[in-house]
Amino acid sequence: MDLKNHIRGIADFPKPGILFYDISPLLAHAEAWKEAVDQLAEALRPHKPDLVVGIESRGFLIAAPLALALGTGFIMVRKHGKLPGDKVAHSYDLEYGTDTIEVQADAVKPGQRVVVLDDLLATGGTMAAAISLLRRVGADVRAAAFLVELTFLNGRDKLDVPSVSLLSYDS
Repeated sequence: MDLKNHIRGIADFPKPGILFYDISPLLAHAEAWKEAVDQLAEALRPHKPDLVVGIESRGFLIAAPLALALGTGFIMVRKHGKLPGDKVAHSYDLEYGTDTIEVQADAVKPGQRVVVLDDLLATGGTMAAAISLLRRVGADVRAAAFLVELTFLNGRDKLDVPSVSLLSYDS
């Protein structure tokens, strides 16, 4: 099955000049969605994760069913102020400004093996920040994975873990 047939390009979203890769059609197509989760599970199983981590918010959509497929727990990395309880935060630079992500302080036990998921790899900044944050709380980050990678933005260069992308776009 060609999963690219289930990704829709939307021009000028969220602003003019941007081509947004919409995963909604993939999520809505049961066979394509199952195939995507199965492929990610097969690619990530050798890393033997204890936890699958999803990055807000579309990363949650991928990480939660993947955790079920792998028989692991699932945790969330969220934007500042979205998680209850004690949290650990990490701020990082964006192209124009900064952002902060958080994880619950007790979400990962020291040494637990984790894989981190997001829907799309663009410049790599958010994933690199999530990996740094997870390491600060003691995680052994084994890999990162994505449904879509925009290879022309070279985001993979910012990551120091093995990375898996099901689909790639060169422009």
